[in-house]
Parts: sequence; structure tokens; C-alpha cells
Amino acid sequence: MDSIVITPLVERPSLISRIYEITETWPAFIPHDPVAEALLSRVAEDFPHYCVVATDGDRVVARGLSVPFDKDLDGREDMPDKGWDQVLVWAFRDQRHGHSPTTVSALEITVDTAYLDRGLSYRMLAALRDAVGRQGHNVLLAPVRPTAKHREPRVTMADYVRRRRDDGLPTDPWLRVHVRAGGSIQKIAPASMTISGSLSQWRQWTGLPFVSDGEIDVPGALVPVHCDTAHDRAVYVEPNVWVRHKVETPVT
Repeated sequence: MDSIVITPLVERPSLISRIYEITETWPAFIPHDPVAEALLSRVAEDFPHYCVVATDGDRVVARGLSVPFDKDLDGREDMPDKGWDQVLVWAFRDQRHGHSPTTVSALEITVDTAYLDRGLSYRMLAALRDAVGRQGHNVLLAPVRPTAKHREPRVTMADYVRRRRDDGLPTDPWLRVHVRAGGSIQKIAPASMTISGSLSQWRQWTGLPFVSDGEIDVPGALVPVHCDTAHDRAVYVEPNVWVRHKVETPVT
């Protein structure tokens, strides 16, 4: 019998401080996105109704995070080019100013490496949609980070997303999960995350020398990192893929 239990985080507040106990495979440079450094650790505590957690006994084995924001404010669109970074900033800005949310964006679904390949990602995505529906929303957006794109960093995201298997589903495994779950691929978020650092920082994060100007292929990066030795800096601008999910709201 499957012993994994998935619940909205608001129903398990004691787990808020434990959702990062998971053994993860995120590249070492990703947490150094300045928006993530400033805000991501607050998501579970500030928006527990929009987050879910999976446990196996006393062990936390997966987390799913999303945030609400008001897409109807002037100058906004529901799927911004700055993707992940932008929706996270909007969520906290709207919370601070008391703006009522009109839509929701997923931020991440992370599964412990020991629990991969068990279909848990599908279940976490379904649970995240259910949590969003319970808050009265009928759409969940997601700036998806395709899990196999890092193997081909020189291929444009637009070309990568167009690839399909014989059954018509995306070749990328994580995009395929979203489409199988009913999501529709909408467009590219060309600057979803931006990570900038000194060359010494990038050397520490990646173990690479960073001694040449130009585009550097970095393990785990979806596109090359731009290295500028004269200014002692390197910049990574990650594209993601906007996916839209329809959400059913509970009948009252």
C-alpha cells in the first residue's frame, strides 16, 4: 500500500519549517537568484493555502509551492516574460498592499531523489491544482523548467519545446507530465530567472574555471552562462515555459 500522504500545507503547519529537508538535484547556482534569496523561504509560511507537502511516515518527501497575484493591475500580464522571478515579486507586493489575487502561479514541485520515478510528480501537480481550486481560482499557471533541456543548452527553448514524440506529447519529461495532466503550453518566458555573480562565485558554484569570455556551458543550466572577464562577472538568464492548467473549484 502506498504510504505517501499529500496535504495542503495549511493543514500541516508543523511541516512548514521542514519542507526543505528533501534531498534535491537543483543546480548549485539556482538558489542564488536574488528574488529566490529574498522571498522563496517565506512562501510556505505566507501562502500555506497555496502549497502542498508529501510525507511518508515522518519523512517529508516532496513539496509543491505556488503563489497568488493580481494579474489585472496596470502594466501586468498573467504570463510575464520574467516568469518565475516576476510572479514571486508580484505575490509579495500584492500581499503587502492588500490587493486581492486573481490568478495563481506554481513555483516548484520538488520530489526527494529517493522517491523519483514513482509517479509522485503527477500526484503533487494534482494536489497543487486542488489547493488552488479550494481558494476559488479556476486557473493554475506554471513557468515550467524543462528537466532535460540542460542536456542541450545551445538549442533554443522555442525549438526545444516544439519537439514531440510519436504520440504527440512533448519529448521533455516534465513538460510531458504537465500536458498529460491537462496543461497547455502557452509561450516562452525568456527571462524567467536571472542569476549574476562574480567569476569567483561562479567557480565556487560550478567548479568550472570561468577564464574565457563568451558563452559557457554549465552543468544543469538550460542555456549557456555569459562570461565577461573584463568586468569579473557572469550572468545566467534562464528561459522557462508557461503552461496553463484549468482548475475545478469545489461545488458549494
